Amino acid sequence: MFPERFTFSIADWVNAGIDSLVADYGDLFRQVSASLLWVIVNLESLLRATPWWLLLALVAALAWHATRRLTTALAMAGLLFLVGAVGLWDKLMQTLALMLVATGLAVLLGIPLGILAARSDRLRAVLMPLLDVMQTLPSFVYLIPVLMLFGLGKVPAIFATVVYAAPPLIRLTDLGIRQVDREVMEAVNAFGANRWQQLFGVQLPLALPSIMAGINQTTMMALSMVVIASMIGARGLGEEVLVGIQTLDVGRGLEAGLAIVVLAVVIDRITQAYGCPRREASR
Repeated sequence: MFPERFTFSIADWVNAGIDSLVADYGDLFRQVSASLLWVIVNLESLLRATPWWLLLALVAALAWHATRRLTTALAMAGLLFLVGAVGLWDKLMQTLALMLVATGLAVLLGIPLGILAARSDRLRAVLMPLLDVMQTLPSFVYLIPVLMLFGLGKVPAIFATVVYAAPPLIRLTDLGIRQVDREVMEAVNAFGANRWQQLFGVQLPLALPSIMAGINQTTMMALSMVVIASMIGARGLGEEVLVGIQTLDVGRGLEAGLAIVVLAVVIDRITQAYGCPRREASR
């Protein structure tokens, strides 16, 4: 048995900090929650109101533009058609809306942080351990304070998803910029380009494959949070999986699980194709 005189707990400190946040900034958190919920609900309504055939056509067009392969475009549209054919179209749209908002927030957070980390070794030294914690800490642990701040529903699911999914994008953005050839940067400096011209004219375009790989990984990790998000009030395909588990309805859970896989495959193929040079994507 471990000696009690060497034991301590941080639970009281954490609880006091969360209570202080709720008391001092509760109104701000409610405003943020209301704004984010408005975005999610309206995006979900737009997706559900759009004719199914139009969405399939848009996905096919996006897949063709990314890959320049007609067979891939038709396959992506066909997979989504199968999801609708088993009666999960509305659930798919709910999950897609949640994914788009979570991935968008992760991109807005991840790319700037990755750029800053690439420019500052000190920031990188501080940021990398935090990213390790964000990726390894069980999601239910940080769901507790998020639920206290935002309550049940879609908003805490979005924040929990961003915390879990943003680290790969930050890492790969940092890595992509750091791997830009030094000789290229020396040539750019010789022509008198300032830091913004170097960043937007050289570093980001050359780091684009790495950044797109980060967006791909972020999207995949966000999809892995779908079922967990359903446990705190986010609806969609994860809710169907959860109900299937609770009622021991294997078929229902399997259908929803396969629908999540289909969505993952479609997003993965499109984002990977955009991250490859055009000549490679068209092979």
